[in-house]
Amino acid sequence: MSISASVDKLIDYAKANLGLAPENEICARNAVLDILGSPDYAYTGEKSRASSPDEVLKELLAECASQGIEGADDEEQLADKIMGALTLSPHDIRRSFSQKLAQSSKAATDWFYDYCVKNDYVKKSKLDKNPRFEENGLIITIYKAKPEFRDPKKAASGNSVKGGYPKCAICRENEGCPVRNKRTLRTVDLTLDGEKWFWQYSPYGYFYQHGIAVNCEHTPMHVDRSTFLKLCDFVDMFPHYFIGCNAPLPRIGGSVLAHDHFQGGGEILPMHRAGAYKTLTLEGFDVLAEIVDWAGTVIRIVCRDRGCLADICELIRAKWIDYEDKALGIIPYDDQGAHNAVSPTVVKTARGYEMSMILRSNVTSERYPDGVFHAHPEFHSIKKESIGLIEAQGLFILPGRLEEQLSEIENIIERGGQLPPEYSRFNLVYSEAKAIYEGDKAGGAHAAVQRELGSVCGRILQNTAVFKDKQQTVKFMQELGFRVI
Repeated sequence: MSISASVDKLIDYAKANLGLAPENEICARNAVLDILGSPDYAYTGEKSRASSPDEVLKELLAECASQGIEGADDEEQLADKIMGALTLSPHDIRRSFSQKLAQSSKAATDWFYDYCVKNDYVKKSKLDKNPRFEENGLIITIYKAKPEFRDPKKAASGNSVKGGYPKCAICRENEGCPVRNKRTLRTVDLTLDGEKWFWQYSPYGYFYQHGIAVNCEHTPMHVDRSTFLKLCDFVDMFPHYFIGCNAPLPRIGGSVLAHDHFQGGGEILPMHRAGAYKTLTLEGFDVLAEIVDWAGTVIRIVCRDRGCLADICELIRAKWIDYEDKALGIIPYDDQGAHNAVSPTVVKTARGYEMSMILRSNVTSERYPDGVFHAHPEFHSIKKESIGLIEAQGLFILPGRLEEQLSEIENIIERGGQLPPEYSRFNLVYSEAKAIYEGDKAGGAHAAVQRELGSVCGRILQNTAVFKDKQQTVKFMQELGFRVI
């Protein structure tokens, strides 16, 4: 197929899927040809039946490579340039979103997410290739779409970009920006607790319709009473989504701590489904506090009144950030700074707002230099990255390298061999998976390794728990005046 035919198919795709108006067709085609260095072109009338950008982009990029088009060796950047030229303007996106929002919030988010897939910002075809399964009450995915994030110092700086514009990876100035190939990025407006925020989808989302709510101001992440109100505002607007906030400290937070933001989307995560170990009340407040039956330390506040909810959550947060129990390794402050923080996440149900407060600590020690309440060293072959909001709720994002590494371990188990020296860090996983396999060979080594991953991830969550005994969490709440029902 010629470049002319490939371009015509892409333009036809844009008319069918990206809102390209017939009046803009010639201009859009010329913009694409300009990006390609104005190659010889003749109209072919080729049509596209594709409903995703992958097929039409693959054909065009292949033609560009075969003809030596400048920039064809960087397919990601060239694709971003091309699709950016065909994507609706931010004004048109926001107008369409508002129109859909007048019908229903779900109609609006479904349309916006679908558009972000079709304009190639959300890399759904790559995400669909990530192995994903459920085990031990957790969702586990081997995330091949991008490499491990290993540097907590980058989180503190907001993953800032060279040159200082945009200031960080999630600033609104990224919209349409060539830095990091954001030409296809589009956002929509939000108002949260009277502040201007915006919503965008993650190009490499961890779950269904994974999105990010971002403060229009480049201001550091923090959690206070206003945070809880903002989260409530969001689920009032989009009750089919959950929304939450990473703890605003390195090692227990996200990868962009320099810019206030939340994460949420359209999937119910395992922690949301967890029951209550104990239920408590507080005199004078129409509220339930549930000690969640979960590996991490989680207190779920259930309330219909958002003001009351925010007051209770702030009461818990204020107590936790100053809480000390040296016998348990909980140290709120030292010469390294503050260590205690909360990670709140909310869903809206028939019971009202359900705000889960995940108690976190990023304190380190000589024995655990990566974090006392972090994945312990015996599990680092599987997971060494920070355990943030999403994994604390039971969706584990494991590094893509594991696909090949675990496949080799499965082969060794089935052959009855020994781990080679270069796999020595997997000794624990290997020995435990082998024992599972020998106890149930009918399931095969693959099933045994998956069961082992579920077990490891469950133990990592236990590592993150600041109170290993749930009665300690009950006592913490009783010190605030709560009583067990």
